[in-house]
Amino acid sequence: MIHVAQLTKTFGEVQAVAGVDFEVGDGELFGFLGPNGAGKTTTINMLTGLARPDAGTIHIADIDCSRNPKAAQHLMGIVPDESNLYPELTGFENLCFCGSLYGMRRGDRSSRAQELLEHFGLKEAAQRKFGGYSKGMKRKLTIAAGIIHSPQILFLDEPTTGIDVASARQIRQLIADLNANGTTIFLTTHYIEEAERLCQRIAFIVKGKIVRIDCVEDLLHQAAGRHIVQFAVGQDAQQLCQLVLEAFPSLECKALTKDSLRVSNPAPLRIGPLVRLLEENGAEVTEARVIRPSLEEVFVEVTGIEAGAMKREKEKAGKGGAA
Repeated sequence: MIHVAQLTKTFGEVQAVAGVDFEVGDGELFGFLGPNGAGKTTTINMLTGLARPDAGTIHIADIDCSRNPKAAQHLMGIVPDESNLYPELTGFENLCFCGSLYGMRRGDRSSRAQELLEHFGLKEAAQRKFGGYSKGMKRKLTIAAGIIHSPQILFLDEPTTGIDVASARQIRQLIADLNANGTTIFLTTHYIEEAERLCQRIAFIVKGKIVRIDCVEDLLHQAAGRHIVQFAVGQDAQQLCQLVLEAFPSLECKALTKDSLRVSNPAPLRIGPLVRLLEENGAEVTEARVIRPSLEEVFVEVTGIEAGAMKREKEKAGKGGAA
């Protein structure tokens, strides 16, 4: 459904997307993971015709979008990371207006809007102005607006960021249902567990470059069989990590932040000798936590970025009103 080759986009001196290649199959739920500023939103904007690539090719459903970025827009539903609906219109009016933009007839868009309001649990709020909706309700209506014309491909940019747990759970179920009914979905997210739960394949992007693409099952297989312990060491994690590698050459050690590090090994780890080594070299070990192998561990190993840091980064941006 989507084929991208050597896609590149530069803003001034910053290369936001640096020659990426990937494919998304018909009916697939494809995850695009990376930290803030990795190039996720820029990639979506190029795929959906909102930005023109500097180089590379884009084919969507066999349509060459390289020269005409908007050639395949009729096949797409787009849900941006910030709502693009109108606060002064009601939920029903917003959906009908979006339907009109896609060329739907009045009767068809009205019945489809009512169907989606019912399906998304927003029927009672249909005649309320969108500006008065909660964050979770706004997110659900924005997704409904993106699929009012029953698109073949749905682009979702951070669909559950900044909303409550119950609403996030509902939205994840809605996404899974859409995919089960045949919609191809391209999902960007900061949340590793969300991608692990929803996606069939995942691409990790860091600083504009894709560092790994694989199916979730194979990525999880990479994590299986490894024993991992994370230490909170107070300070100088990078230097302490080097000491661990010198003292225990068979182990793997990676500094996650300035005051935390992670040690892993195929065989079970003896925590006591590691704690003694760290404390003898000035560390204040306040935590030694056994980590269950998961997609998060693969992400940390492949990218060198702590997955929790991505969450905190996005939540902080959301509180500050950043897009």
